[in-house]
Amino acid sequence: MKKRVLSLILVVVFIFSSMVFADAETNQIVVSLGKNLDSEQRNQMLNQFGVDENVKIIEVTNEEEREYLGKYIDEKLLGTRAISSACVEKLPEGEGISVESNNITWVTNDMYRNALVTAGIEDAKVKVSSPFQVSGTAALTGVIKAFEDITGEEITEMEKKVASEEIAKTATLGNEIGQEEAEELISSIKMYVIKNDIKNKGSIKKVTDEMAEELGIELTKEQRDQIVSLMKGISKLNLDIDQIKEQLKDISGKIDKITEQNIEIRSLVERILDAIVNFFNKLFG
Repeated sequence: MKKRVLSLILVVVFIFSSMVFADAETNQIVVSLGKNLDSEQRNQMLNQFGVDENVKIIEVTNEEEREYLGKYIDEKLLGTRAISSACVEKLPEGEGISVESNNITWVTNDMYRNALVTAGIEDAKVKVSSPFQVSGTAALTGVIKAFEDITGEEITEMEKKVASEEIAKTATLGNEIGQEEAEELISSIKMYVIKNDIKNKGSIKKVTDEMAEELGIELTKEQRDQIVSLMKGISKLNLDIDQIKEQLKDISGKIDKITEQNIEIRSLVERILDAIVNFFNKLFG
């Protein structure tokens, strides 16, 4: 009798464990669909992502887009409908972030990746798509919501807002100076600011000017002010350069070269004071 009871208990435990494991496996993928897709377009997105209706599905509305991007993006780009969709798969620790997209015209894969790193997202395979060409603004909000759903970890409002601001300002700058140039400039300034823990507005301006000159990019005053404002927000986040390199493995060497630069960020007054202190140290030292 005891053996039969013990066997029954083991069977129940095994079945329960299998159910929990299966559920955990299922929840490793979450799809975010634009709220304004019709049924045919929804199915098209699921097919492109290689999943079916059994996957966990969440939705993103145009109102949510506007909440985070409305301050930084032209009204025409936001439109009145949420269309772009995303599939987020949580990967094992250390795998980093990868992004591939289809029918997205305004936001590049690297813009998504950099913004996701800023939001604190780690180890994820992201696919972004639309049934027709769109800007891709809804997808960023969708990826963040999907990642929160998978991990159960809340991304702070500050992280969401700064990540949205980054993708908006990088894409806008890309329209003015070229996408690749904008991506490289914003990424370079960001990495340097994070690595050197630069928070002062004047110092951020100096880094911005130095990086722009290094890359042969001429910025207007308005463009520089936009970048400085973004970097002030990024400097307030708890970002770690080593974690970023882990997530952006393919450019980790490039990040090292950027952050190893020696940019003079002290003001003239600070340098004069340092020189006076050094003089007296030598005189009386």
